[in-house]
Order: sequence, then C-alpha cells, then structure tokens
Amino acid sequence: MKSLFLGILMIIILGIGGLVYRNAIEHPPQPIICPTTSLQCPDGTSVSVSGPSCTFPTCPPPNISIFDVGIAYAIPVGFVEAELSDAASVVAYELPAEASSTQISKIAIRRFMIEASSTPLATIQQTAIGSPSGMPVGTTAYSSTVFGGRPFTVVTIERFESVIDTAYYFKRSTDVLRFDAIDSNVANWTSSNLDTSALPAHAALKKLLTTLQVK
Repeated sequence: MKSLFLGILMIIILGIGGLVYRNAIEHPPQPIICPTTSLQCPDGTSVSVSGPSCTFPTCPPPNISIFDVGIAYAIPVGFVEAELSDAASVVAYELPAEASSTQISKIAIRRFMIEASSTPLATIQQTAIGSPSGMPVGTTAYSSTVFGGRPFTVVTIERFESVIDTAYYFKRSTDVLRFDAIDSNVANWTSSNLDTSALPAHAALKKLLTTLQVK
C-alpha cells in the first residue's frame, strides 16, 4: 500500500514537473521593455531606469521635486531653503547676504486653489495684494512672459522702500502657482533705469522657471 502511494505521488510530481518544463519551453520569460530608459532632470542632467519595475531614482540636487504640488525644478546656485512666510507658501529660498552687502534676496513659491465658482484670472487678482497698501494691485501692474514654453502672468507686487517684489503666476486647471522674486535693500529702487531682471532674486527666479517641470 505504501509503495502504491509513493508511486502515485511520484507520477504526480513528474507530471507537474513536465508541465512546468513544457510551459517554460513554449513560453519563455520575456524581457521587460520600459517605455523609456532615461529621465531628464530639471537641471538638464538625466537618470536611468532602475529595477524591473521601470522606475526612476530621484534626481539629485540641485533638483527638487514637490510631489504633492506636481512640480520639479532646479534650485538656483547659492540659494538655501528659508522659513515660510504664510499659509499659502509651499517653499521659500534665500541667498545669504555677504558681509559686504545688506541686500537680501528671496524666492517664494505659493499655491492658491481655484474655487468652483472662480477662474484662474480671478484667483490671481484676489491674491495679487500690493504692499504696503494691502489692496489688490491695478491691472497696469500686469504683464505676461514665457519661460520654458509656458506662459506666466507677471505682477509687480511691491516697489517701495527699497523692496522690489515681482510675482510670476502659472495657471493650471485647479490651482494657480505663484513664484515671487523679492529683493530688499535695493539702493537705487526709485530709478527708472533700474534693470530689475538683473537683481539677484529676479535673475535667479527666471533661471528656476526655465527649469520648471509640471507633472
């Protein structure tokens, strides 16, 4: 009886083994082909696909990815993370002042959700609050530009008491992103010949926006 049981067990094992072998011969494992094998980081470098799941490693610094907002970019040289200024702030950076300079340069990124009954433009108008007036800035302070093929609404938020703050708004379907360049203690802030684009924070923010990736 025992021999009969062992014989039957052996036949079953051999049968299963044969099926597995036949299946392996007729259906050999196919190599995984990823849709793409490299991913370009915001700063222009790239990372290669890692592992069989076709996933990419995180781009190394100065690249930053903010997944819950769906953006990635390269931090401008010299800027370090700074304290957030308000509830709408996502992240902020500052350029540490040199011992020989009192000028302070900051970059702030904010996010404003678009209410169901509102529009992207209305959201911009409601959040473009001038300083020190505390009132929405006039339409004469509005202009537009393009960085990296993306349109931005440009608003002069403040040009008062040596502070120049320019906001670059990017409209999406459910929210509006606001990128501020803030230069303080600007000596010749009243001059009509002042090239604000050359100020440290303004120049750095423009570079950041050219690297912006929207997920």
